[in-house]
Amino acid sequence: MFQPTEPILRPVTGAAPQQPAPAVSVVIPVFNEAANLRDLVARVHEALAARPGGFELICIDDGSRDGSERLLLELAAGRPWLKPVILARNYGQSTALQAGFERAAGRYIATLDGDLQNDPLDLPALLDRLDTDDSIDMISGWRQQRQDHALSRRLPSRLANRLISWATKVELHDYGCALKVYRREIIERIHLYGELHRFIPSLAKEAGARIVEVPVRHHARTRGQSKYGLDRSFRVILDLLLIVFVLRYRQRPLHAFGGLGLALATPGLAMLGYLVVLKLLGETIGQRPLLMAGTMLVLVGLQFVAVGLISEMLVRIYYEKGPRPQYHLRPPREPGGPGW
Repeated sequence: MFQPTEPILRPVTGAAPQQPAPAVSVVIPVFNEAANLRDLVARVHEALAARPGGFELICIDDGSRDGSERLLLELAAGRPWLKPVILARNYGQSTALQAGFERAAGRYIATLDGDLQNDPLDLPALLDRLDTDDSIDMISGWRQQRQDHALSRRLPSRLANRLISWATKVELHDYGCALKVYRREIIERIHLYGELHRFIPSLAKEAGARIVEVPVRHHARTRGQSKYGLDRSFRVILDLLLIVFVLRYRQRPLHAFGGLGLALATPGLAMLGYLVVLKLLGETIGQRPLLMAGTMLVLVGLQFVAVGLISEMLVRIYYEKGPRPQYHLRPPREPGGPGW
């Protein structure tokens, strides 16, 4: 897994002794959630403080503008298990999660939203099941009793869940629930970018994860503003096209582009062959629309095959050299310093 080379994100006043890795890492992306952070940190501590092996809470501030960064650093000053990660700007939820995954040291990794609609008190039961059942690699939460009363959120979500399940062949009732727990090795096999956080179960399945879905509690948002709108439904459809392509053809793009190219070029060649026969029989073919159609189909088909070959070369480079870092970090400001 990629190991970041940029500075530690929490203020360090001296050399600290090496601490054993915690049993659980909780990763939470944060964007303009200052009103919820104190309660969020307190509830995660309440849920996991008594758990054997200890835990760490990694909160990734994704370019917040409401003071979330400052509050996270204040809370971390007296809580060694709280580890803020401060991104230089707003990169989106997928990149924020990836930043947290790269710093998670636990044997188990849990995620939830920072708006307190997920209940941290559900974590112990999910972790216990993962700890006692070796046949499970990932547990995904299912908000059976959703407290989002707006039809504009519930109906698109239901349709999206069914569409994603059908397209990816990973049957889940609730892809949008952020409350999930994983074995570490599963997280190490996937890499998030763009907005692929919606499709983590599909990516995990491809990585060999055995997934179950468990009902969890869901609370209405009481503070702050929702970050989701109707435009999210349209983005889900576009992202779904990407994830289906990635899952099926990531390691063999020539099969996708080349297959489409051959499907276009074959009838084009048949048309041109037919016209060649007519030409040999003495007929004039220069003004026939079939000549233009056949030529265009062959040219477009060859272009798709060429794109497939180029994609194969890019895939080879990608796997041999590895991806470049997709985000940059900003060192935290010192308490009392400029801009605090």
